[in-house]
Amino acid sequence: MAEEVFGFPPQLRLKKPAEYKKVFAKPVKSSDQYFTLLAIKNDFDHPRLGLAIAKKNIRKAVHRNVIKRTVRENFRIKQHDLGNIDIVVLARREAVDAPLDLLRKSLERHWLKLVSRCDSYS
Repeated sequence: MAEEVFGFPPQLRLKKPAEYKKVFAKPVKSSDQYFTLLAIKNDFDHPRLGLAIAKKNIRKAVHRNVIKRTVRENFRIKQHDLGNIDIVVLARREAVDAPLDLLRKSLERHWLKLVSRCDSYS
């Protein structure tokens, strides 16, 4: 059996503004008090992640970085279950004060929801 890789190489990231625009245009949404996730199917055989953590919502860079790190780490672990979708994660103000394990649980629920919604969507 091939060893599964849990890296976060560049091809798993949304980089260009156009890639983000595409997701924002007609997304499948999943929200709770900590995050809003937007997703669309992509033409690759792997998921891609984009982060849009607004300064307006999360003032301190330290907090933004912790949230980004948590999202990336969770995505890395779950990437093999996600299929071919592009996901943009937006954090809400409440994410700052939430314990990390709560944020992780929240993200895991979102991944599942988005995968099933994107599958039924296309």
